[in-house]
Amino acid sequence: MASITGTSFSLTAFNQSLVPGAGAGARFSNANSVSISIKGKAFPSLSLQSRVHRFQVTCAAKPETVTKVSDIVKKQLALADGTEVTGESKFSALGADSLDTVEIVMGLEEEFGISVEEESAQAITTVQEAADMIEKLLESKTA
Repeated sequence: MASITGTSFSLTAFNQSLVPGAGAGARFSNANSVSISIKGKAFPSLSLQSRVHRFQVTCAAKPETVTKVSDIVKKQLALADGTEVTGESKFSALGADSLDTVEIVMGLEEEFGISVEEESAQAITTVQEAADMIEKLLESKTA
């Protein structure tokens, strides 16, 4: 069981073998991200973001996926070579309108061999959100 309080992350009823040297109730203060590997299976990193005295847990996409998405966004928006596009880059801040966003999603679908529902496509506002969605769709496709 995990509980989040203030800026600390606390695990209780935790299997000791997963964290060598830490007993049940291990505590991680000021945790910003957590990477977990259980029985050889690696899980995406989790990042904790403070939001008005609450935390939101999100899964971060692989850096390679973010880079591919960034390149597709640059191409679709015909951005100059020196334009920096990161996971935090918002499509609107890069000059994309709703038609550009549709074209970006179409480019992502073609590149990654996925199909994005219209509702999901409309909810994407950043490169990171697009990369996270892609990895989620690819994971469900192989499951």
